[in-house]
Amino acid sequence: MNGFQLTFFTQQGQHQGHQAMDRWLIELARSLGVGATSTAGVEGVGHNGRLHSAHFIELADQPIEVTMVASQEQAERLLASVSTEVDQLFYVKVPVVFGRIGTGVAQEAPAS
Repeated sequence: MNGFQLTFFTQQGQHQGHQAMDRWLIELARSLGVGATSTAGVEGVGHNGRLHSAHFIELADQPIEVTMVASQEQAERLLASVSTEVDQLFYVKVPVVFGRIGTGVAQEAPAS
């Protein structure tokens, strides 16, 4: 199946309403039938050149990535929802081919 990998970059202390941004993104993805994974980073450099990292006492600046894979329609709906709800959030959108493999999984039909 063809679609997109969407990766959103946020920090531990960033919120959407009363909810942590990574949790909000995961719940939004779930509501659209898209799986999502949140990964905490040790440190990273933002677009402004500022270092973000997890500190022993304060985790609010810890970088977090939320990654999901979606069909084109799901990706469009998800990005439209984020753009109307969130003030500013960096993301990467990459075209991907995805599916499931294994003996216990129904096989995907070949793409035409």
